[in-house]
Amino acid sequence: MRVRNRPGAAEMLAARPEYVVADPEAWKGRWTERFGNNHPIQIEIGMGKGQFITGMAAANPEINYIGVEMQVSVISLALDKLVEAELPNLQLLHVDGSELTNYFSNSEIDQIYLNFSDPWPKKKHEKRRLTSPNFLAVDEEILRPAGEIHFKTDNQGLFEYSLSSFSKYGMTLQQVWLNLHESNYEGNIMTEYEEKFSKKGQPIYRVEARFPDKTK
Repeated sequence: MRVRNRPGAAEMLAARPEYVVADPEAWKGRWTERFGNNHPIQIEIGMGKGQFITGMAAANPEINYIGVEMQVSVISLALDKLVEAELPNLQLLHVDGSELTNYFSNSEIDQIYLNFSDPWPKKKHEKRRLTSPNFLAVDEEILRPAGEIHFKTDNQGLFEYSLSSFSKYGMTLQQVWLNLHESNYEGNIMTEYEEKFSKKGQPIYRVEARFPDKTK
């Protein structure tokens, strides 16, 4: 999600170390200490302005959440929501989603959310898609055995690619929605993009995919 440069965004992040983790490498393997409990940890890669992740954290206080975002101005907007809501079970990381093994140990994360990721439609950019095999390998490493990815998009091409990518990687498709807002799915928390696209009548695609349990 691209937004205009927000003056002072970097300073805003630095001023709230209780929410924005300045040294994520130091917490690798120790995120339960950061949160002060042993609750499950779920992350959203590419959280945008933070509407989804703050909504999830507010609705599920028994789960710890981490929002990952690369753009400083964007993460500062998510921080605004977090400060207003005062959610102790949510932390924000200003890092690259392709380098998550630098910040999380093997099997440290319980679930991953990918919402309205950049589709990178050109074939030459396939490796940049967050559901491509190279990203899945990183996700599998940090997720607990049989951990899941929950993926939402409005882009049919990316959705079809992702279903194929998950399947080829050996993942199990737990549930698939071809029009989420016309289904009986309960508890959906929308992202900013989701609200925008759904108002235009575009179908929202969703899938829950599970990695194989290699410990068995």
